[in-house]
Amino acid sequence: MNIQNVPFSITDWNQIPPTEHKGESGTSYWRTVEAENIRLRMVEYMPGFISDHYCSRGHILLVLEGVLHIKLKDGNEFRLTSGKSFHVGDNEANPHLVSTASGAKVFIVD
Repeated sequence: MNIQNVPFSITDWNQIPPTEHKGESGTSYWRTVEAENIRLRMVEYMPGFISDHYCSRGHILLVLEGVLHIKLKDGNEFRLTSGKSFHVGDNEANPHLVSTASGAKVFIVD
């Protein structure tokens, strides 16, 4: 990740309106800030959410609350709880899919 031309700024996430995003099942709500070549998101996955696609975009994701399951296209699966994170680069080698049975709140930089 090469963060370019992003000035110092503070974000009050409570002031960012959420947008609804449907999954294969369930819904997520994103609060998004775009700053030059990066995107910051506070995402709430509702209970029963399953992503509708495998994502190949690079991310840094930190679980703030709840439990998030990450499934790689190669079949590997990971359970992330509050305080755990994952990072992956932009590539087709590690496509990942997220799901949660009980709900989760995460912070993502991509």
